Amino acid sequence: MIENETFETSYARLEVILEKMNSGKVALDESLKLYEEADRLISSCTKRLNDAEQKIEILMKQRNGDLALNESGQPQTENFATQKRSL
Repeated sequence: MIENETFETSYARLEVILEKMNSGKVALDESLKLYEEADRLISSCTKRLNDAEQKIEILMKQRNGDLALNESGQPQTENFATQKRSL
């Protein structure tokens, strides 16, 4: 997957691949290529979902009082791995 593709674009491509593979009209070689692409897309989408979930968890954990804001007035987030190490 290309870095600048959105989650939604990747997910839509994954749906197209699954439709093709389930049609039964794809040759073996193309099926293998599609399977490899689908595997990369699934990994990428899973990572993006996990990253988003971790950011949300951190924001929620900071709500024991006022929400921490950065210099721009936006909710402050922190890399989940960094947050876990500091606990």
